[in-house]
Amino acid sequence: MTTVRDAAFEVFRRYELTTIFANPGSTEIALLTDLPEDLRFVLALHEGSVVGAATGFAIASGRPALAVLHTTAGLGNATGALATARTNRAPLVVIVGQQDRRHLAFAPFLAGELEGLAGSYPVWSAAPVRAQDVPGAIARAWHEACEHRGPAIVVVPMDDWRAAADDLAMAAPGEVQRPVTSDAAGLGELAELVDTAISPAIVAGAGADSAEAWSALTSLAERLACPVWQEPLGARAGFPQDHQQFAGHLPSGRFGVRDVLAPHDVVLVVGAPAFRHYPYEPGPLVLAGTKLAMVTDDASDALHSPVDLALIAPIAATCRLLAEMVGPRAGAMVVSAARPVPTPPEGRGHRLRAAHVLSELARRIPPDTVLLEEAPSNRPTLHRVIQVRRPLGFLSAAMGGLGFAMPAAVGVRLASPRRPVVAVVGDGSSLYAIQSLWTAAHYGVGVLFVVLSNGRYSVLDQLAKSEGRGVVPWPPFEEIDVAEIALGFGCESVTVEDREGLVAALDKSIPGLREMNRPFVLNVAVAADLEFVP
Repeated sequence: MTTVRDAAFEVFRRYELTTIFANPGSTEIALLTDLPEDLRFVLALHEGSVVGAATGFAIASGRPALAVLHTTAGLGNATGALATARTNRAPLVVIVGQQDRRHLAFAPFLAGELEGLAGSYPVWSAAPVRAQDVPGAIARAWHEACEHRGPAIVVVPMDDWRAAADDLAMAAPGEVQRPVTSDAAGLGELAELVDTAISPAIVAGAGADSAEAWSALTSLAERLACPVWQEPLGARAGFPQDHQQFAGHLPSGRFGVRDVLAPHDVVLVVGAPAFRHYPYEPGPLVLAGTKLAMVTDDASDALHSPVDLALIAPIAATCRLLAEMVGPRAGAMVVSAARPVPTPPEGRGHRLRAAHVLSELARRIPPDTVLLEEAPSNRPTLHRVIQVRRPLGFLSAAMGGLGFAMPAAVGVRLASPRRPVVAVVGDGSSLYAIQSLWTAAHYGVGVLFVVLSNGRYSVLDQLAKSEGRGVVPWPPFEEIDVAEIALGFGCESVTVEDREGLVAALDKSIPGLREMNRPFVLNVAVAADLEFVP
C-alpha cells in the first residue's frame, strides 16, 4: 500500500526538500524512522537551532529548506527563529507534528493548540482536514514560501503518515513562473507548450474581465483557432460570449469538466483558478494526457491550482504577447451553437418558468448591460440564454453567499450611471438584502430588479431530492410579497404572473434603462424548476 508518507517523500524529492532539519518528538516518529537513503536527516538540539540551521541552508542554497518541529513545545520554542527567517526573507517549509487525529477531540496529552501560536510570522499555514491532503499541502507550502519569502507551516497529525494515499488532493501547481518583464524570454516555456498542442483550448475567468484582457484573449483564441470556455461558477465573464469561438460555460463538477476537456491535450486557464467546483465529485480534474497551464495575476489562485505550469503575470499583456509568439492555425473555428430560447406560454393561467423570463430579458437588454445574478437555482438557465457581450457585463458573488446582487447593483449603477443595470435575483435571495432597495430609491438609482418568485428555497429542495433525502424541514414562504415590500421602501414595483404582463413590464422598463433615475422592481411569479444542475 502506498501511504501518505510515501506520497510526501515524492513531494520532498520533486521540490528538492531532501535535507530534513529536526529535533523530533513522539508525534514525528512515523515520519522520520526508516528514512529512504536519498533523504538526509540533520539533528539540532533545540527547535530554535532547527529553524536557524534551515534558515541558513535556505539563504545559502537559494531555495526553500525543510524543518520538522514537535507539536506545541517545538513550534513555541522555534517562534523567535521563525520571526528571524521571515525578516531575513528565507523560504522555509515547516512541518509541525500533532497528536493522533483519531482522539484530538478529547484533547489528549501532547495535543497542540497550534493555530496562531507563531503569530503573524508564517507567510502561510495549513492544517489539512484529511490525511490525503497532506502531500498537496506540503507542495503548496513550498510555493507559498517561494512566493512570500518566509516560513510556511503544515500541521500533520501523527497517524496521517500511515494512511492510504488514495484520492490524493494535490492542490498545488507543478511549476510556477514569475516573469520579471513582459517579453518573449519570460514566456518561452508557456508559448512552446501552447504552440505545439494538437488540440488546445482556453478557459477564461473573472480575472480576465477587462477590455484589454478581452481584446488580448480574443486575439490569442483566434490565432489558435480554439474553443474558449467560461470557468465554472465564475463571478465575472472573461471572454465575449457572442464570439463565434465561445463554447459555453464549463460544468461545475469534475465529471462534466473531464468530459468537456477530454478532446484537448493542452488547456490554458486565464484569469481563474483551476477549477472552482461544486458539489464534490471524485477523481482528477482532467484526464491523463491533458496538460493544464494558467496565466493569472492572483498568486493565491496559482498556488492552489494543480496545473503543470502557472505564470503569475499581468493577464492582458501576457496574452497579447503570447498571441504574437504562437503560430497561426488554419481556418477560423466556429464552436458556438444556437442557444435554445424557450417561448413563454401565451394567455392567462399558464405559469411562467425562469427560462421564459430570462429569454424575454435576453431579447431586450442592450449589449452593454451589466447583469447581476443571485438566483442560484436558475443560474445555469441564465448562462444558457443570456450572452455577456461587454466587459463587466456579468457580476455575481464569487463566494456563493446570498445578499450581494441587490446592493452591488446599486453600487454599479452609481459608478457607471450610463450603463443599463439589471439584477436578477430569486425571492429567497432578495430577502437577504432587500433593505438595499431603500438606498436605491432614496438616491435615485435606476436599476431594474427582476425577482423570480417561486415562494421557496428551490435550490435546497432540489439538492435534497438529488441526494435521495425525504421530507425537508424548511417550509415554503409563498405569503411573502416582494412587490409590496419594495413599495414600502419607496420603489415602484409590479407583480406579473403571465407572459402578457411580463412582456408589458419589460417593454415599459428596458428601453429607458439608460436614463432611468428610479429603481423598478419586477416581481415575476414563476413555477419552481424540477431539476438543478449547478
